[in-house]
Amino acid sequence: MLPPPPRQPPPQARAARGAVRLQRPFLRSPLGVLRLLQLLAGAAFWITIATSKYQGPVHFALFVSVLFWLLTLGLYFLTLLGKHELVPVLGSRWLVVNVAHDVLAAALYGAATGIMSDQMQRHSYCNLKDYPLPCAYHAFLAAAVCGGVCHGLYLLSALYGCGRRCQGKQEVA
Repeated sequence: MLPPPPRQPPPQARAARGAVRLQRPFLRSPLGVLRLLQLLAGAAFWITIATSKYQGPVHFALFVSVLFWLLTLGLYFLTLLGKHELVPVLGSRWLVVNVAHDVLAAALYGAATGIMSDQMQRHSYCNLKDYPLPCAYHAFLAAAVCGGVCHGLYLLSALYGCGRRCQGKQEVA
């Protein structure tokens, strides 16, 4: 009898799984640019909040901003490196996952912007020229503006993703 042939995994499978290639079309796509702008505006939002004295409902706004900044960072790099197929269950529906992320982020950033606007109005008493005590009005104003920008950027990317989905496309870029 002949011995069985040696068992070796196909080399193509290893190369395909371990290869990391930069997805240049994603960098130039509208969604790639929107993701970068979302990361910048989101960082400005949570850094502005974190450097001010905050309390109460502002904790929720800080939670939303940091959570979606981290999630957006993960989505951006998974898409940029072409590794979204490795995400269990969701990798095959990457465009739908991105749209769901953007819709949820837009809704929660809308709530966070409302919270920051309310806090800004509550601290408007100290917006006087000669007010001697420290005041968080300007920080809350800047955070409300950054939150509104984030809200708009996530709405734009959700609409872009929905448009691609309606055109029958499955890929993000």
